[in-house]
Amino acid sequence: MDERLRKRTILRRELNSTYLAETRSYKVYLPPDYDPKRRYPILYAQDGEQFLNFGRGATIAQQMILEDKLLPFIIAAVTVSKENRTEEYGTNRTRNAAYKSFFIEELVPAVENEFPVGERVLVGDSLGGTVSLDLALERPELFSRVISLSGAFYPEAMKEVLRKETLSGLQIYMLIGLDETQVPVGTKTADFLSYNREMKQLLKQRGASVTYLEKQGGHDWGFWQKELPDAFSFFLR
Repeated sequence: MDERLRKRTILRRELNSTYLAETRSYKVYLPPDYDPKRRYPILYAQDGEQFLNFGRGATIAQQMILEDKLLPFIIAAVTVSKENRTEEYGTNRTRNAAYKSFFIEELVPAVENEFPVGERVLVGDSLGGTVSLDLALERPELFSRVISLSGAFYPEAMKEVLRKETLSGLQIYMLIGLDETQVPVGTKTADFLSYNREMKQLLKQRGASVTYLEKQGGHDWGFWQKELPDAFSFFLR
C-alpha cells in the first residue's frame, strides 16, 4: 500500500451540545498536504463511524485525491448512537428538531471555526440521507448539495418537500438499490425503491436538480461503499 494512502489525517473532536444535552463526538479527515490558509470543500457525513469504517469514506477520498480524481476536501463525520438514531434522523421524530439545531448551530460553527471551508456537501445513508435532505430544506442558504445513499424517504419526509414552493437551489444525488423493495424495518419491511422513485418526482416538481441512479444492490454498506467514488466525483471532481 502506498505510504501516502495509508497515512491519513483523521482528528477526533468532542462537542458539548446544549440541544442534545450530551457530548457528541465527530471525526475530521484532512486531505493530503492540508494547508490551513486554504479553503476546502467540506463533506458532512451522517452515521460518521459507519461512513469511515464500513464505507471507507476517508480511504476512498485519500486515494482519489492522490490520483488527482477529486479536489482536496475535508470530511466531518458525525457520530450517532444506535438508540437515538431513528428519533434524531427521522423527519419530525422526537429528537429530530434538536438534532438539526445541534447540526446547524453547534456542529457547523465548531468545525468551520477550526478549519477553513468553502462549499458544503451533505451525505447520508438510509435515514442519514433523510436528515441530510431535511437540513437542506430547512437551511438552503447553508446546504444546497446532498448525496443520498438509499434515503429512507417515508411519507413524512415527502410532506416536507411538498411544503416548499420551490427547491430550485437544491442539487441532490440520489442512489437506490434495485433490491431495496423489502428492507427490514423493525418488525415490518419498507419499499425504499418506491419511496425514492416518488421522492425523485416530488423534488423535480419543486425545481430541484436531481441526479437519480438505480443500481443492483441492497440496503447495506457493501453497496454504498462501492458507489462512493461516483458520488464523491459528482460534487468534488
